[in-house]
Amino acid sequence: MALCENMRSWRWQGSAAAFRAVVGVMLLLLGLSSARSVPPQAACSGAATPQNLTQPQYKEAVKEDTGVGFMAPVVQSFLHTVQPNPFPADLILKLVQDFDHTQLNQEYIKEALVYEVGFLVCVAIGILYIVLMPIVGFFLACCRCCGNCGGKMYQKQTSAIHCRRRTLYWSAFVTTIIILAGNICMFISNEALKVSVDQSPMELSNTVDNIHTFLTSVPQQVDNVVNESYRTVDEVTKNLQEIGPLMGTEIQKRFRGTLDPALQSVKLLDQETVHTSAQLNNLNSSLVQLQSSLDRIQANVTAVKNRINQTLSKPKCGNCSNLRPELQKLTVDTSISFPSLNEFQSAVNEVIKANLQSQINEAEDYFQSIPQRVTNETKDVVQRSKQQLQDIKMQISQVSSKISLSDLNDVTASLNQLQTEIDRNMPQVERVEHIRWGVCVALCCVVLLVVVCYLLGLILGPLGLTPNSDPTKRSCTADCGGTFLMMGAGLSFFFSWLFMIAVLVLFVLGGNVYTLVCKPWSDGQLLKFLDTPGLIPELDISSTLGLKTKVNISDIYRDCEENQPLWTTLHLYEIVDLGDLLNVSKYTEEIQQHFESTDIILSSVTLLSAEVKNKLISISTKAKDFDTTAITQQMNDISSINLNSTADKLDELAGHQRDPEIQTELQNEARDLRQIQADIETTVIPQLGKLNSTIKILQSTAEKINGTVGEVLSSVGAAQDFLNTNTTQIVKTESRTFLDCQLEYFIAYADWANVTITQQVGRCGPVAGAVDSAEIILCAYMVESLNAFWFSLGWCMIFFIPGIIFSIKLAKYYRRMKYSDVHENRILMNHIPRAQMKFT
Repeated sequence: MALCENMRSWRWQGSAAAFRAVVGVMLLLLGLSSARSVPPQAACSGAATPQNLTQPQYKEAVKEDTGVGFMAPVVQSFLHTVQPNPFPADLILKLVQDFDHTQLNQEYIKEALVYEVGFLVCVAIGILYIVLMPIVGFFLACCRCCGNCGGKMYQKQTSAIHCRRRTLYWSAFVTTIIILAGNICMFISNEALKVSVDQSPMELSNTVDNIHTFLTSVPQQVDNVVNESYRTVDEVTKNLQEIGPLMGTEIQKRFRGTLDPALQSVKLLDQETVHTSAQLNNLNSSLVQLQSSLDRIQANVTAVKNRINQTLSKPKCGNCSNLRPELQKLTVDTSISFPSLNEFQSAVNEVIKANLQSQINEAEDYFQSIPQRVTNETKDVVQRSKQQLQDIKMQISQVSSKISLSDLNDVTASLNQLQTEIDRNMPQVERVEHIRWGVCVALCCVVLLVVVCYLLGLILGPLGLTPNSDPTKRSCTADCGGTFLMMGAGLSFFFSWLFMIAVLVLFVLGGNVYTLVCKPWSDGQLLKFLDTPGLIPELDISSTLGLKTKVNISDIYRDCEENQPLWTTLHLYEIVDLGDLLNVSKYTEEIQQHFESTDIILSSVTLLSAEVKNKLISISTKAKDFDTTAITQQMNDISSINLNSTADKLDELAGHQRDPEIQTELQNEARDLRQIQADIETTVIPQLGKLNSTIKILQSTAEKINGTVGEVLSSVGAAQDFLNTNTTQIVKTESRTFLDCQLEYFIAYADWANVTITQQVGRCGPVAGAVDSAEIILCAYMVESLNAFWFSLGWCMIFFIPGIIFSIKLAKYYRRMKYSDVHENRILMNHIPRAQMKFT
């Protein structure tokens, strides 16, 4: 009783609070879903949808397989015939309402008797059977003892005796087979009932475990939703803490498209300028070396020219005056001048002094400092936003603490107590079941004994019978067959009325349980009956939960059969307005206002100053004016010097001289000119080639610098205009994007929580499974087996009557008679005494 009271307390009181506990999960979304007004971003990798709740694993449901399924339709058809009336909901309701009255209304009793008229007729028949069978048996026994009613051991032999014997034999045989079939069904149903009772505790324990798992999973699912809300808030808080790297990186990406090409062009110009400066230094070095060589050549040529002039001026020199014009041509122009070189080198040096690399480093430092600048500029708004998030988290925590899950713990404790009661009472149940099984086995064996007697009689009788034999001379085998038939009839008379009492009791019990419980339970009428207003006030779930719509037990069962969540099963949307609970945009609106009112100011940076730009323009101009025509002509003039022709003429003049001294001097001077020419060819000419190559490279570099400078000025100007014009807008756009991305976390969580609460939390399939399991255990396992047993036993008892009649009549055809009666050739021969003459 205490267990029943605990279960009732949970059902009618604790259940409402437990279900309201699930409703509290909705409040976890407070402060989280106002971001629904924000358009979703195209890409926000962090706002991933949380994973679905993991549904608990339940034990396998009870299978509706009792072993007597072949008899269930027959028994149910019989019970439907006995009780064709529908479920008496009105009558039961009246009886329940007036149950506490001292005396029930006679109309109720009359109405109940009318409803049970089918059972009453069967009970009357059963009572008649119970009364008449022993009386008939007693009088039959007395009658036979007096030699009547077939008791006299005399059988009249007629021409139809064999036909009658065969007819009785096959009638008795068929009746015996029918009784045997009923007896087999008795054994099967008895064993099925035993198996059902043995398995029921385990099945009931599995059902209790499933309910326990269901009740345990609801708080776990609530915790999952709560923890997921914490994770969402913590993730957004973390992102706000790292707003500098996150948002600053996005701003940098927006700048890179314009700033990187500009800085790259400046880097390239700086490299080209340095390279050009090195080339200019190399060119100057080559010019100095060449000028030194030319000066030496000039000095040597001048010295040789003076000596030649002295030799030609001597009186002894014949025809020397003809060579003086040639001597006047003996000059070497060794002056090298490059006017545009100095101007170009001056411009290059100015650009190098401007240190373009420092300009690049300054711009890069500005670019790299953007995340830190964002962090510094948003320090206050981030702090306020984090405080708002902590307020949301605290509110979630407070709501979570208000969710009363202790009722579920009470229900779990009640289930544990129920399991304890099951385990404690199991030995007694097993002991009682063992006794019941033994009694039923005894009943089955008694019926089997009757069947065995009949079968032995039917086997031994014909086996030992000789046709047309004298009834007084029948064999012991035939006589035993007749005796077994009489034993079967006697046992039937002795036990049938006792067994009919058992049939009557089990019929009334099992039949009414089926018609009043199992049948309406199966077709849903029982649950609809429980929904009757006022029948069980504690079952008024609608008023308990404050619902507007009437929620019936049958509706709940139907939804649970489809494994629906508690949200739809209990119509919790009528008492919990998710739209209203989720409308807490004041928190996110305040955060948005903080971000929108905060100006993230990135100080401007000058990529190239005006002075540097002027120097770049200057180097571009000088590079454009860089002219190598004059120096090229000078190098061509130097390379065209040929002293060998003059030396040849001196040798020719020396050959015409008579004075050996003059001849020797002219020859020596010609040799000196050839040596100078050789020096020019071996020293000056290679220097000229190297100088020419350097000039060509420098000329190409100058042309390239001219184009590079133009590109630099264009890209830097565009980048500078982009920074000056769009920096503020980019910062605002990325700030809004960052905020929307964080709000996307809340959108994802709000959608997930909405779907989870309305579609996943508290799927009540185990509740319907528990109801179905209870129905299967009670009805399919126990009641069907019990009904099959009494139906089989009643079946045997009914066929005991023709069995008794056929066996008693048939026994006389097999038993040994005391008086003979022979029928031969259709003439009945009786013994006639011979006539005698009497004399007096």
